[in-house]
Amino acid sequence: MRVVTPRRSTGGTSTARTAARRAGGPKAVVTSTSSTKATTGGRGRPRSTPTQAPPRAESDETGSGRVGWVIANHVRRRRQDIGLTVGQLAERSGISKGMLSKIENAQTSPSLATLERLAGALDMPLTSLFRGLAEERDAVFVKADSGPEIVRQGTRAGHAYQLLGSLRGPRKQVEPLLVTLTERAEVFPSFQHSGIELLYMLSGTMDYSYGKQQYRMEPGDTLQFEGDIPHGPTLLVTLPIRFLSITFYDSGL
Repeated sequence: MRVVTPRRSTGGTSTARTAARRAGGPKAVVTSTSSTKATTGGRGRPRSTPTQAPPRAESDETGSGRVGWVIANHVRRRRQDIGLTVGQLAERSGISKGMLSKIENAQTSPSLATLERLAGALDMPLTSLFRGLAEERDAVFVKADSGPEIVRQGTRAGHAYQLLGSLRGPRKQVEPLLVTLTERAEVFPSFQHSGIELLYMLSGTMDYSYGKQQYRMEPGDTLQFEGDIPHGPTLLVTLPIRFLSITFYDSGL
């Protein structure tokens, strides 16, 4: 008796190709098996598909990237200013050289504990490592002769006060004025206010009093004094007179 051993099935692909040859059709037949081979490389192992490189960490001046660069710059500059190498700083702080290198190149986000040890080793306040992170504030730019005029004692007597800008904030911190005196009218030697005032003469000549003292002020002269002591021009010698008056107020900090 003859025993016939059945052939092992080669799958739908072989059968389909045979049928195609007999029918004179195209040789390439797309089946689920061929699809599997295309994705597995033909050997049953998943082919490593190229993965998209992760986005590079932002190294600009925004977000956490900005914090890292600010800290890095402060650490590096302070270390160099006090003459320490990275190795010496590592010994003083107990932080590895590798970690210090990453911190100085903004390649890591150190913990607060690490920053405290680092600030102590650098002999600087912890808050100094974050200096410069405040958001930018608007500058005040005033074109020539475009500042608003304000009314003060003497305004109607040939005294003009032009405000040169004022920063916005909960408290007034500085008040710059351009003062112009055009007439030998009434003088006001009894101004009083809080803060410290600085005068800078631009043109003309005048005598200016501060308490019981008198100062002859000419172009280029500067006078600085406490605002709560009576002060002001007492004699207008050469007109017109122009000077800068800048008052600095206590910010309460």
